[in-house]
Amino acid sequence: MGAVSTETVRRRRAFLGQDGAGGVAAPLSACQLAAEVAAGQRRAVEVCRAALEVTSRRDRELHAFLELTPQRAIDQAQRVDAEVAAGREVGPLAGVPVAIKDNICTAFGHTTCGSRMLATYVSPYSATVVDRVEQAGGLIIGKTNLDEFAMGSSNEQSAFFPTCNPWNLQRVPGGSSGGSAAAVAARLVPLALGSDTGGSVRQPAAMCGVVGLKPTYGRVSRYGLVAYASSLDQIGVFATNVEDAALLLTTIAGRDPQDATSAETPAPDYRSALAHADAPEVARSLVIGVPKEYLTDDLDPEVREAVLAALDEYRRLGSRVVEVALPHAPLGVAAYYILATAECSSNLARFDGLRYGHRASATHSLLDLYLTSRAQALGAEVKRRILLGTFVLSRGYYQAYYDKAARVRRLIREDFDRALARADVLAGPTTPTPAFELGEKLADPLQMYLADAYTIAVNLAGLPAISIPCGFSRTGLPLGLQLIGPAFGEVTLLRAAWVYQRATDWHLRSPP
Repeated sequence: MGAVSTETVRRRRAFLGQDGAGGVAAPLSACQLAAEVAAGQRRAVEVCRAALEVTSRRDRELHAFLELTPQRAIDQAQRVDAEVAAGREVGPLAGVPVAIKDNICTAFGHTTCGSRMLATYVSPYSATVVDRVEQAGGLIIGKTNLDEFAMGSSNEQSAFFPTCNPWNLQRVPGGSSGGSAAAVAARLVPLALGSDTGGSVRQPAAMCGVVGLKPTYGRVSRYGLVAYASSLDQIGVFATNVEDAALLLTTIAGRDPQDATSAETPAPDYRSALAHADAPEVARSLVIGVPKEYLTDDLDPEVREAVLAALDEYRRLGSRVVEVALPHAPLGVAAYYILATAECSSNLARFDGLRYGHRASATHSLLDLYLTSRAQALGAEVKRRILLGTFVLSRGYYQAYYDKAARVRRLIREDFDRALARADVLAGPTTPTPAFELGEKLADPLQMYLADAYTIAVNLAGLPAISIPCGFSRTGLPLGLQLIGPAFGEVTLLRAAWVYQRATDWHLRSPP
């Protein structure tokens, strides 16, 4: 390997947030980076090249990315630099590298959904969130790995390779947005987008020690998100800190005429809502509800200890902590895996080997083409969920399963409404355990499904929730605190996370 210039080393350290001695001073802040690019203190092209270089070196062992899009990112960076040089105002993400989960369509690069079915697919259009990131000056450097079609909790269901947890390469990063979480945790990018159907942003955020925010259903456009379960899917954000998460949410939130499910409710400037808040006053005004169903004996003792310590910190800051009840929460996993798989069996019917995607050769009939193409290109977990969903929608079983699950979903939403009438936000664990070992749960799908036990109900209710770092296990694995807010209550949710972040330093720690 050739010698690396002193200037290259300097730029790389600056991008990673390293001091002159090589130690980590602080995670890279997207807010600060964008401000420096807009002021002409940094060139977006240099930032982009540094991010691509760091990623190409460090991702050899992480496997967070399925594909890098360097030319697209550099072209965008050059446009940002030209705008700055001309004295024109640039967007709030000017010069900030961003990663995109590979089930979000981009008109550049591939959109594979982590599946052999779409291994060579190039979308003819970009998702609304992708357009909004680029219009704001963000530099999309690549597409991240995921469980196939976003169906999984460990990132091991990708058709190509599993992603590793940056804190311990023998552990999973969580799923299905594990690639995006790992990329942010490893400081390859300051920001990333993922999708959250039953916890797929918050769960990997907790396991990788970063901030993961799932907005209210309808707050962010789903146009261009390849559907898994349309009534549950929501695009979410990853960042190293709450301010950066607020910045990215501000960029992508809001009404989209191309998405009939996007809400008419105007989206506020979430970053400004934090910047203009008084932390002590916010903390003293908070009422935090703790669902008694979330702190049971099923919870890992180290996770429980970290969550209780976080609640004590809120009390020290002046917040009031009260116990609330979510009596139907234990039914959430069962209801989710009926409703989500039913929608998945319908949404994935389009992948038939005819219009796009993998097509089997040497078939003898139309039916043979369907069966062989899907058998060859879809993974075991996707097939399992399609079969389960088709079963619960079939004649004779619809009322016994799907109809009852839909009724439970309504009861869960009513539970949250009652609990949030007594508290501003609800608090509890994000995951039942720290990150588990690669391969540990692959042979037991039911145990894998339970990794989302504390996140699934939020999607059933359509509420916003955020996972923030709140500690580490004795083996050095990150732990996450989940905060849940009322519908379209992202400002309150972000402020509640922000005051805790200001009082702790968990978010400043990065993998070795």
